[in-house]
Amino acid sequence: MRANRRTDTKPELALRRELHRLGYRYRKDLRLDLGAVKVRPDIVFTARKVAIFVDGCFWHVCPEHGRQPTTNEWYWAPKLRRTMERDRAANAALSEAGWQVVRLWEHENLDSAIAAVTRVLGGTEHVSDHMG
Repeated sequence: MRANRRTDTKPELALRRELHRLGYRYRKDLRLDLGAVKVRPDIVFTARKVAIFVDGCFWHVCPEHGRQPTTNEWYWAPKLRRTMERDRAANAALSEAGWQVVRLWEHENLDSAIAAVTRVLGGTEHVSDHMG
């Protein structure tokens, strides 16, 4: 399991690269302490209070690509269920604290992921509007 990354996955890197290219500035993997709940979004826009998560299909049980494990189900089923519960708790804690949450699946098209993020940001976090 050591080979499974918590941060800097390929889809996350692609999203961050494109956001940066478009002039958006953000924090990555910033721990947010929200009372009893500690959350580490993949990308954080602190001024706008927007938290972005790029969720892996297996780990977060994607309805399209997630699959139930067939080996060691006694171990994996509760683990995946806890991940889903933790995601719900993080979403609730962030919302209660006034944050907007964007959850993207790792399989999402980069253009649609960028559109989802920029729609929530509303363009106010954008640093430069000129693209050379």
